[in-house]
Amino acid sequence: MRTRLIHIAGHVAGWLFFFSIVIGFFANGLDSNDQSAWHMLYSPSFIVFGLVFLFLFYFNFFFVTPKLFLAKRYLLYAVVSVALLVAVYFIQPFDRLMSLTPPPREMGWPADRKPGPPPPGNMPRMGPVRRQVDINSIIMFVTIWSLSTAIPVARRWRTAEQRVLQAEADRANAELSILKSQVNPHFLFNTLNNIYSLAVTKNDNTGPAIMKLSNIMRYVTDEVQADFVPLDSEISCMNDFIDLQRMRLGEKMQVNLSVTGTTIDKKISPLILMTFTENVFKYGVSSHESSAITIKLKADEHNITFFCQNRIFEGRKQETRKGTGILNARKRLEHLYPNKHFLDINTANNLFTVQLNLQA
Repeated sequence: MRTRLIHIAGHVAGWLFFFSIVIGFFANGLDSNDQSAWHMLYSPSFIVFGLVFLFLFYFNFFFVTPKLFLAKRYLLYAVVSVALLVAVYFIQPFDRLMSLTPPPREMGWPADRKPGPPPPGNMPRMGPVRRQVDINSIIMFVTIWSLSTAIPVARRWRTAEQRVLQAEADRANAELSILKSQVNPHFLFNTLNNIYSLAVTKNDNTGPAIMKLSNIMRYVTDEVQADFVPLDSEISCMNDFIDLQRMRLGEKMQVNLSVTGTTIDKKISPLILMTFTENVFKYGVSSHESSAITIKLKADEHNITFFCQNRIFEGRKQETRKGTGILNARKRLEHLYPNKHFLDINTANNLFTVQLNLQA
């Protein structure tokens, strides 16, 4: 409703400006005390003038441009435009209006004489009568016609652009939901495998492991559907996951975990850090050799910095580069942190290193 009122007010203001220019042009040659400019408003010539250009504008605005031009019926649109231009040429609305202006004294007209044929004695000799071209009416036609075409075209273009943007946003949201659905089963599958290993070996940590898995699943099911969650929730999930891995791997694995800075009131996309943490344990440990894993998280007023590093064991270099979790994490970062994140992954010195910086 508000938008409609703004459009109506814009049209009214535009026409008032247009007619004020015409009246000002008409009154320019009159004396300051002459009331002819105001009397012109009630004259048939002015009514015809106004109706002609109002009709041209709204006929083109509501019918010709939407039904012909925007429908790509360009030839018919051109025919209608030329036909109306010819009609304006013959009607001569502006010249008819200007005929109300008192004639100049240089032609022998008395100053107080009303418009009409000149006195016989002052009648100038005329040659063959030629139809004068009302160039002002033609200029006004071109202006009004162009404006009434441009507005619907611009509106259609803006609507189309909004639809494209909305479609892209919907596609991004749908893709993001798919990515989340890919992360969750993959993560839970690996965790259940870990607990299964503990249960098979009758490890005393099976009970605590199930409780930690319960915490992880609560986080995954309750909070992961949101675009952003508290950073402390993501850290708690990471700690539970790392504890599960420690229970399974024992002394063969050494984890150096540090969290510094202020994590309160910070938000982060869910499972982003978990994806890289899980990847570390998936490819950075070996059942035959000892391994060391480093995970560091630092949060300050404007940034969240995450670092993780693990050794690359023989035969796993290509796997770490092409992991589904890493690819999904990249896409999610592009969706949720456009131009607000830095991600560097390298395998220099046979170490898989991830450096992630997020603008908090």
